[in-house]
Amino acid sequence: MKLKNLMCASVFMVLSGAVSLAAAAPLLVLQGYADEAGAITVLHGGNTADPYFAMQALLLAHDNGMDISAPAERFADWLAPWQKPDGTFDRFCKDAAGRWAPCNAADADDSLLAMWMRLLETMPRKLESKPVWLKSHATSKAALEHLFQPSRGIYMVSPLVLHGLFMDNLEVWSLKVRRRPGVRAAEADKLAKAIRDTFWNPVDKHFLVSTQLEQRAEKPSFYPHQVAQIFPLLVDFPVGPDEPGSYYRAWMARHRAEWLSQGKADYPWGLLAVLAMRQGDAASARCWLREAAPLRHSSRWAVTDEASFQILTSKGLKPATREAGCG
Repeated sequence: MKLKNLMCASVFMVLSGAVSLAAAAPLLVLQGYADEAGAITVLHGGNTADPYFAMQALLLAHDNGMDISAPAERFADWLAPWQKPDGTFDRFCKDAAGRWAPCNAADADDSLLAMWMRLLETMPRKLESKPVWLKSHATSKAALEHLFQPSRGIYMVSPLVLHGLFMDNLEVWSLKVRRRPGVRAAEADKLAKAIRDTFWNPVDKHFLVSTQLEQRAEKPSFYPHQVAQIFPLLVDFPVGPDEPGSYYRAWMARHRAEWLSQGKADYPWGLLAVLAMRQGDAASARCWLREAAPLRHSSRWAVTDEASFQILTSKGLKPATREAGCG
């Protein structure tokens, strides 16, 4: 009996510890971005809602140990009824009366569908209990598979845009690789090979952004060209013979200053600061906080930057000092 009581006590302590750890997860707070309906705007106090950026922010926070349950459930409840019969989603605008309505097509259906399914799958009990979510998940799966291009083994942007994008396909791979092992793991491995075969340029030793031939003649810009090179590490995609740490350091050696200056004319790319933290490069993450934090909640601060900021600060990171070299 004593042994049994000790075993029960041990189980209770383990379970209590798990609950405590879950309770200790920092909350993602989207005040000013998430409205009463559950929509999540791109900008603080904004009147446009792009599901891609909302899901990017939620999944980034989830993958880095934050509790997203409240805004994620409300967002999913809001978005699911807006899904179109073909499974795709639009972007939304809010009118003067505070009502949401579709106003633009999504930039890319393949990545959006993959992220939507992955978001729903972060809430398995809710997914099982909500028929609207289950139907949307099934519809999304069918819509995504409709975008599969057998000749290349990758996914097209949309039913109307018949080329493939490197970063979009990484989002689809991320959905597949995070699921249970077995057949789905084999699917992820097959897609990973197809992505490398399609997008890796062995001559110039970089990833192509798109299957469009004309993009090869474009002058490289920070986005999408340079971001595409580091994006695989954000989803833990195997980059090839290089070890992820050395691959990351090589990219930062070339593009760190350019990245840290993005907020002067564009969004500051906070998700790269989260990657820096994950790679053990606290100095670069702290430099991002110093350079980008003054933009917080401005027109150059997207909801993904807000999630990135909260992730970094929840880990105890503080902005670099004025004397620190962040060039």
